[in-house]
Amino acid sequence: MTADSTPALVQNADADTDGRAPAGPSVARDARARNIKVYLQYVAAKIAGAVISLFAVLVTSFFLFRLIPSDPVKQMTGGRRVSAEQLQSLRHQFGLDQPLWKQFTSYVGDALTGDFGTSFQFHTPVIDKITEALPATLLLTGTAYVLYTALGIWLGTRTAWRNGSRSDRFNTAFALTLYSVPSFWLGLLLIIVFSVGIGPIPGMFPTGGLESGGETGVAYILDVAHHLVLPVITLVAVGYAQTLLVMRSSLLDEMGSDYLTTARAKGLRDDVVRRKHAVPNAMLPTFTLMFVNLGHVVAGQILVETVFSWPGLGGLFYQALSVPDLPLVQGLFFVFATAVILANTLADVLYPLLDPRVGR
Repeated sequence: MTADSTPALVQNADADTDGRAPAGPSVARDARARNIKVYLQYVAAKIAGAVISLFAVLVTSFFLFRLIPSDPVKQMTGGRRVSAEQLQSLRHQFGLDQPLWKQFTSYVGDALTGDFGTSFQFHTPVIDKITEALPATLLLTGTAYVLYTALGIWLGTRTAWRNGSRSDRFNTAFALTLYSVPSFWLGLLLIIVFSVGIGPIPGMFPTGGLESGGETGVAYILDVAHHLVLPVITLVAVGYAQTLLVMRSSLLDEMGSDYLTTARAKGLRDDVVRRKHAVPNAMLPTFTLMFVNLGHVVAGQILVETVFSWPGLGGLFYQALSVPDLPLVQGLFFVFATAVILANTLADVLYPLLDPRVGR
C-alpha cells in the first residue's frame, strides 16, 4: 500500500453507501434551518387561512339570521296589541330601522373590537351573557370530552388488536348503534327512564338544570354532579362511539405493517408492540378528531343542553333563536365558529410535529 492510496481508503471508509461524503455539521444546521423555515411558512399559511375564515364567519353570521322569516320586535311584544308608533320606536331603539348596509358596517366595526351589541330580550351586552353561560358549557362538555376521548381511544385500541373476536364484534356494533342515535333522542330516553322512572326503575336523577338551589360547599358540588350525570352520559355515549370507530380503523390499517413484524421478530411482547409502535402511529387521525371535538367543547351541544335545560351556551342559543335575538344569535354563532376554527388551526400547526411528512 502506497502513501498516496491511504487518503483515498480513508475517504472511502467515511463515505456514505451511495459514494457521497457524509454531511458535516454545517450541512445539518442548514437542513434544520430550512425545515424550520418551511414549518414557519406552513404555520403562517394556516393562521392566514384561519383569519380569513373568521372574517367570513363574521359576515355570514350577520346575513344568515336575517333570512329567518320573523320580526324580532313583534316577537318581543309577546303577541300583545302594540301601536305602529310603539313598534317603530322599538325598531329605532334596536337599530332595525337603519339601512341594511349601515347595520352591517356597524356590526362588523363593533365586533372587531369585541362588542357584539346588546341583547334584545335580556337588555344586557351580548358578551356578558356569553361570559355568564360559558362556565356551565365548559363544565358539561369538558367533562364529557375527557371521558369519551379516553374511553374511545382505550376501547378502540383493544377492539382493533382483537380484530374479529367476540368483544370486537360487540363493541363495534354497539358503537355504531350509539353513533347513529340522535343525541337529543337519547337524552329524552334517559330522562324518561332515569328521571321520571319506568316500571321497576325509579326516578334517580333530576330532569334538568345545573343545580337544585340552596346548597353550599360540598353539598353544592355533589348537587351539581348529580345534575351532570344524565347529560354527560348522553354526550359520552355518542362521542366515545365516534372516537372508538376512528381509532379502531386507524389501528387496523397499521397492524399489517412491516415495522410491527420486525418488532415482533426482535422478541418484543405483544403489548409492547401495541403500546410503543402501533398505537402512536395509529393516533394521527384520532389526534385530528380530538382537536375537532375540542372546538365543540366551547361550541357546546345545543340540542342536549336544551333537552336538559342546561344553562350553557347551547341553551342560550336556542333561546336567542326563538325570538330571534339577532345580536345574541350573531355573537354566539361567531363564538361557536371561532372555537372550531381555532381548534382546527391548532391541530394543523401541531400535526407536522407528529408527522414530518405534513407541510413539506
